[in-house]
Amino acid sequence: MGYEHESRYERGSIMVGRFDGKVAFITGLARGQGRAHAVRLANEGADIIGLDLCDQIETVDYPMSTPSDLDETIKLVEGCDRRIIAVRGDVRSRESLRSVLDEGLAAFGRLDFVVANAGVMPVWGSESNTMQAWQDCLDVLLTGVLNTVETVYPTLVEQGGGGSIVITGSMAAVKPQMRTFGAHSLGLLGYSASKAALVNLAQNYASLLAYHRIRVNVVHPTGVNTPMIENEMVRDRFATADPQDIATLVNAIPVNAVDPEDIANAVAWLCSDESSFYTGSEMRIDAGANLR
Repeated sequence: MGYEHESRYERGSIMVGRFDGKVAFITGLARGQGRAHAVRLANEGADIIGLDLCDQIETVDYPMSTPSDLDETIKLVEGCDRRIIAVRGDVRSRESLRSVLDEGLAAFGRLDFVVANAGVMPVWGSESNTMQAWQDCLDVLLTGVLNTVETVYPTLVEQGGGGSIVITGSMAAVKPQMRTFGAHSLGLLGYSASKAALVNLAQNYASLLAYHRIRVNVVHPTGVNTPMIENEMVRDRFATADPQDIATLVNAIPVNAVDPEDIANAVAWLCSDESSFYTGSEMRIDAGANLR
């Protein structure tokens, strides 16, 4: 698995201008999947509002994003000739989310798409079997999404033009990640439970907001080539793990992981008019991992 920073957009079909005049709000956009979503939507005409913690959480045993990562995302979006307001912020705080949303609305005047993507993975490492690792998963992955949706949906309802909310799930939501006691950690339990709970959260919001033509869906990726899995924590884990536990997430299509642009393709479709009647659903971009 290799995390490649260069864009793959030239390989695919980009509908330039499809999102002209639209605005997307993205959490966790400094790198990885969040950055891919920001650049893909900007390539198709959307302006971007977003935030990222750009700091370390103690239970997370790999390097998290930095301010320089956020600067690079800003540069890439501006390179698409689109506007972006992206700041350091924390999805665990509604005040933080409200502040950046208000700044974006003041600048761009509207909101159309929301990608609740911010995440952490304190599943292995020295702090992974602590209750704090469990709590950090719930706070960022579950409450962080709740805070994001609660912050943005009133604007979408008030505008009256519908919209799309996309939540980043995981195949850990639908498949057990533990087969032996060697895989047990409170962090992995917290990660899996939080991702599974997002499905119910999304279905409730989808039901609540359907009358207003605001769609809410979850995307479940398999492993994605980002710094969240391309790090020493994951490499050390796979070097020592029981083969039974490694087999919990095996792709049927013979790739170790997909690229963040592959997930951005799905997010772009979920934001587009082509998915106007797709809501309350789970989309697996899993290279067939559900088949194994």
